[in-house]
Amino acid sequence: MGARAVARTADAVVVGGGIQGVAVAYQLATRGLRPLLVEQGYLASGSTGRCAAGVRQQWGTEMNVLLARASIKMFERMEEELDYPRGIEFKQRGYLILAYHERQWEQFLRNVALQRSLGVPVEVLSPEGAREIVPYLNVEGVVGATFCPEDGHINPFRAVEAYAQAAVRLGAEIWTFTRVTGIVVEGGRVVAVHTTRGDISTPVVVNTAGPWSDQVARMAGLEIPTYAQRHQILVTEPVGPVQGPMVISFFHGLYCQQTPHGSFIMGLGDPHEPRNLDCGATWRFLEEMAAVVTKMLPPLAELRVVRQWAGSYDMTPDAQPILGPAPEVEGYYYSVGFSGHGFMLAPMTGKLLAQLITGEEPDLPVDRLGPTRFARGELILEPSVV
Repeated sequence: MGARAVARTADAVVVGGGIQGVAVAYQLATRGLRPLLVEQGYLASGSTGRCAAGVRQQWGTEMNVLLARASIKMFERMEEELDYPRGIEFKQRGYLILAYHERQWEQFLRNVALQRSLGVPVEVLSPEGAREIVPYLNVEGVVGATFCPEDGHINPFRAVEAYAQAAVRLGAEIWTFTRVTGIVVEGGRVVAVHTTRGDISTPVVVNTAGPWSDQVARMAGLEIPTYAQRHQILVTEPVGPVQGPMVISFFHGLYCQQTPHGSFIMGLGDPHEPRNLDCGATWRFLEEMAAVVTKMLPPLAELRVVRQWAGSYDMTPDAQPILGPAPEVEGYYYSVGFSGHGFMLAPMTGKLLAQLITGEEPDLPVDRLGPTRFARGELILEPSVV
């Protein structure tokens, strides 16, 4: 560590102050540890504060269904558990997911069989049934749809604040506007973290750095196949309540929902986005978003756009997260690579990481989501992503 003085000691250093980071910090604190979370900006200043904050259980892989189902149950009781009277604004009005060709519909039916086997209350709908849920939906080209009434939307800033306040009450410490500049590994073990605020002696580092996850891995001499990719989003002026569920089309790469405040928030994926940390907004996105959403949901053409922005997905080759310990460095753990779905899975993944760190038997087996699966060629491809 050279001549630099150790400013603090901590049982664990959590790198990144989005929903993943504060969830891990809270879960560690509930187990009697003294974690220190380091965030380069303010809490939720990265991907969490820029996401649409939808939560759904309608996935095509068993692990994602299990993680999402457990997380939704935790979100449902979060305000009471975390003693957060402001409320996280959890609106459970469902996700309506549309299929636009037969092959996709066949995948949907396989997904439904899996989801139902794991206890998810999902419905299979005809195009007409989908229009009963969203009456102004244009069903031209729609083959069928699925709907889960327990899915919904949360205020991401409230959720992060709830976790952070609860963690601090339990003894965690949070450093904002502080950058991690290095991770010290000696004898194959984590021993310290360098930051712009001083050094921290610690035996554990948890990488929850989102789109900066690969950079934070390299600080410990590790390589992971994560990369940042821009995803743009916009929000409209608020209007009276007219749309209950989130509407999703994997075919178009589109999602659209109405928030509790009346605004519509929506995004459109672009497979041609470069791999970088660019968060600039473009006219092209605005034009393409307007063209697609007004065909699918025609009355939205009357709404004015208030603002648009972009955030970064932390992508992996199989759109599945990397969870668990780094086999090369003792004390180094990952909770990264969620590929745009880190917010909705955070309650359960935060708990699982804390269980692994403290030596508990994890509630779900996450070995298959470890970082070595890529070298082995054992990718777990998720078919249901925007």
